Amino acid sequence: MIQLRTDWYSLAYKAIQGECPTFEEGLSVLQADDDELLALMDAAFQVRKHFYGKKVKLNLIINAKSGLCPEDCGYCSQSIVSQAPVSKYPLLEKDILVDGARKAMELKVGTYCIVASGKGPTGKELEQVIAAVKEIKATMPMKVCACLGILSDEQAVRLQEAGVDRYNHNLNTSERNFGNITTTHTYEDRVSTVQKAKASGMSPCSGFIAGMGESDEEIVETAVALRRLDADSIPVNFLNPIAGTPLQHMNTLNPRKCLKVLALMRFVNPSKEIRVAGGRELNLRSLQALGLYVANSIFVGDYLTTEGQEAAEDHRMIEDLGFEVELCAL
Repeated sequence: MIQLRTDWYSLAYKAIQGECPTFEEGLSVLQADDDELLALMDAAFQVRKHFYGKKVKLNLIINAKSGLCPEDCGYCSQSIVSQAPVSKYPLLEKDILVDGARKAMELKVGTYCIVASGKGPTGKELEQVIAAVKEIKATMPMKVCACLGILSDEQAVRLQEAGVDRYNHNLNTSERNFGNITTTHTYEDRVSTVQKAKASGMSPCSGFIAGMGESDEEIVETAVALRRLDADSIPVNFLNPIAGTPLQHMNTLNPRKCLKVLALMRFVNPSKEIRVAGGRELNLRSLQALGLYVANSIFVGDYLTTEGQEAAEDHRMIEDLGFEVELCAL
C-alpha cells in the first residue's frame, strides 16, 4: 500500500495563519524524502496561491559597477580574492543606467535593480545613482531597487528621497557560517544595513545563497532570521561555483534540494515575495518551472557576471504554467 505523509498541508495551513514552523518542522522540509517532493511542492503552492495567486513578478539586474571590490566574499567573482576573469569598470553613467530601465520595461519587468560592487557607495557614486533614479521614476512606471553595499543612515534617507523603492542587502548565509564566507565585514553589518533601509522608508530586500557549505540546520536558522528581519522580498540564490573564486569546487546542491529550500522559505515567510535568483538555471535545470509553484518572483536576463536564461524562455515558462506576469503597480 502506498503511504503518503499529509503533514505538509498542516504546515501550509499554519503558514497561511501566519504561524512559523517549528525548527524540527523546518528541518523535515529540507530532509524530506524525494518521493514526497510533489506533495511538498503542492502544499507550498497552496500558500503561494493564497497570497499571490498565479502572478509572477519580474526583476532585472544591471551590473552598475563591476569588480574593483575590496571585500573577500568567497562566492563572488568580483571580490578582491577572486581570480575569475570578469569585467572591471567604475559606476556607469546616468544615461546608461536610465537606458537599462527602458530595456527592462520592454521585458515587462516590474523592478529594476541597480547593483554595484564594493563595500558601500562613495559620495560621487551615490549622486550618480540618485540622478539616474530620479529620471527613471519621473519617466517610467517602474519600481527601482538599489544594491550598493553597506549604507549609513544618511545615505539610506537620500536614496529613499530620490525615489528608490527597495534596498537589497542579503544576509547571504547563517550567522554561524558567515565567517567562513566573508571576513572583511560582519553579519551584523548586513543586518544593520537592512534595518537602516527599512527605517528610511525603503522596502527591505534580503536573502541568502544556498550551497556554501552550510548545514540544513543553518538554512532553517537563516530562514527564521529573515522572518525576524521582516524582509519584504527574499531572493533565494543557489551557489554558482565560479572558477577562480574560493568556492569554485563547492558542489552540494541538486534540483530537488533547491525546491525543498524554496518550500521552506515559503512556509517560514508565507506572505513575502520569494524570488528564485542567482544560480536558478544552473541548479534547478529542468525543474525550473516547478520553482514557480513556490516562488512568485524571478530575475530575467543576466545576473552580475553570469548569464541567465533568455527572457523569452522565462516568459514562455510562465505562460506554459498558466501563470501571468504581474505588471508594476506603483
